[in-house]
Amino acid sequence: MPVKSFNTSLASNALTVLSRRYLKKDDAGRVVESPEEMFRRVANNIAQAELLYNGNADIRSTEEEFFRALSSLEFLPNSPTLMNAGRPLQQLAACFVLPIEDSLESIFDGVKNTALIHQSGGGTGFSFSRLRPKDDAVRTTSGAASGPVSFMRVFNMATEVIKQGGTRRGANMGILRVDHPDILEFISAKVGNKELANFNISVAMTEYFMRAVESDGDLPLVNPRSHKVVKTLKARLVFDKIVEMAWRTGDPGVVFLDRINRDNPTPQLGNMESTNPCGEQPLLPYEPCNLGSINLGLMLKPVGKTFEIDWGKLEQTIRTGVNFLDNVIDVSRYPLDEIDRMAKGNRKIGLGVMGFADMLVRLGIPYDSEEAVGTGEEIMKFVREKGWACSAELALKRGVFPNHRGSRYDCPGGPKLRNATVTTVAPTGTLSIIAGCSSGIEPLFALSFTRHVLGDVDLPEVNESFVETARKRGFFSDSLLLQLTAGVSIQSVNEVPEDVKRLFRTAFNIAPEWHVRMQAAFQRHTDNAVSKTINFPQQATQEDVRKAFLLAFREGVKGITIFRSGSKNEQVLTCADPLYC
Repeated sequence: MPVKSFNTSLASNALTVLSRRYLKKDDAGRVVESPEEMFRRVANNIAQAELLYNGNADIRSTEEEFFRALSSLEFLPNSPTLMNAGRPLQQLAACFVLPIEDSLESIFDGVKNTALIHQSGGGTGFSFSRLRPKDDAVRTTSGAASGPVSFMRVFNMATEVIKQGGTRRGANMGILRVDHPDILEFISAKVGNKELANFNISVAMTEYFMRAVESDGDLPLVNPRSHKVVKTLKARLVFDKIVEMAWRTGDPGVVFLDRINRDNPTPQLGNMESTNPCGEQPLLPYEPCNLGSINLGLMLKPVGKTFEIDWGKLEQTIRTGVNFLDNVIDVSRYPLDEIDRMAKGNRKIGLGVMGFADMLVRLGIPYDSEEAVGTGEEIMKFVREKGWACSAELALKRGVFPNHRGSRYDCPGGPKLRNATVTTVAPTGTLSIIAGCSSGIEPLFALSFTRHVLGDVDLPEVNESFVETARKRGFFSDSLLLQLTAGVSIQSVNEVPEDVKRLFRTAFNIAPEWHVRMQAAFQRHTDNAVSKTINFPQQATQEDVRKAFLLAFREGVKGITIFRSGSKNEQVLTCADPLYC
């Protein structure tokens, strides 16, 4: 049957994505579910978890609460939940971290488990730091090891041949410690963008390394098998190579490993060594991530001719989101028993936000301003405080997460939480298309651009808020619209007032410093981490990238990904003017 919308806020691009990826189809591939029916399916399925804790629970009212939040596009969970809840697969988590130990058995168990996870609709993250370096001795065969990068190619090929649940292409994160002997090979692994197409890669930086960069000190490289120093490099040489490759290819990103583990809520279970594919969720081996995002663009109320933040509505949406995500943990069917145990032992959730740039536009606040950074921090502080309060209420009714004993909360005065973590800021790529909002905490990418998604679909977009502003202010014209769709920056269009130019500055018009500072503002009140791309125009220099990496370390973020326009063969978002995107 044709896709029909019960909600006028579902744009044509949203309907395209829903029909291609999310809605149920029959054996002939025809869509047999409307968006309303999808939201109802998900709300009903997730509400069933209430019965696990109260046999007399009013699941109908919970279902209605969930349905209202979903169908209004005020809150959306990660994609596998929308796709799979209430369907035979019932795998609802977005991503997982799998351990890779220094043995062929562990490596190929990892390949097998990766295949199972990708088939179920999830992505995977790995640390390859435990693998012995290239040319190191293999005692059992009297041969030589091929090193971490060679085994990453095996995982990449396995990903290539498995399409996630028939709807999503496999995604991986590969991480290597900066003091691994093969670090220079790893840093350059994606040169020319010819290999590891299914991997994002990041260098796990230690604070020792960053201090050595600042002081022009040495970096000892340690064989993880023998724990002996096998070589010493200048720290700045390694850092400069990271900067160069990030500038050339967009990879690697970096994660600050010591900082991540300082915030590890369950250190008694081990150290974190990797993240999910987009970097916002550091996880222990076999942990899944279970994410959802609040649409901040809808958390406003009119005051005269302007808007202000509706804190009451935001609080209620936070409560709904935390309850929903905690329920997801119980009704999800995980692909491995080890994952099931970790998911239910730590009960981590990641409630975040999207539509932040839309909110700022409606508030009249330019993204690259002190007011915007302050607003971002205020919002995320509120999300965390209210999210923790809701998790504590759930703990009173359902119990603290089972691994609470020995956790960092297990101390006098420590909070009694249902969830080991509550907040995360995810990139919300396709979710933001469904919601018709800006992605995550990113600025507006461009006022007119094309999304290349689902492998072969191009979705053109024009920023409706700008068009609405132009009409209200009286400077809209067909000529302006043509210039916009041709990729002309409004910064060079005379008829656009200066205050409008300031408000609608887009990703490549905004200095990288503001990107980093915004990420840091949200990170200060986020339990897990923050997904944020630091955008650079094509003409940016390696020195610009270097400054961004150093600023990220100083500002306290947990990781950073940079993207210089034109540095990849394929881009998800493109516009007509290469100078701006």
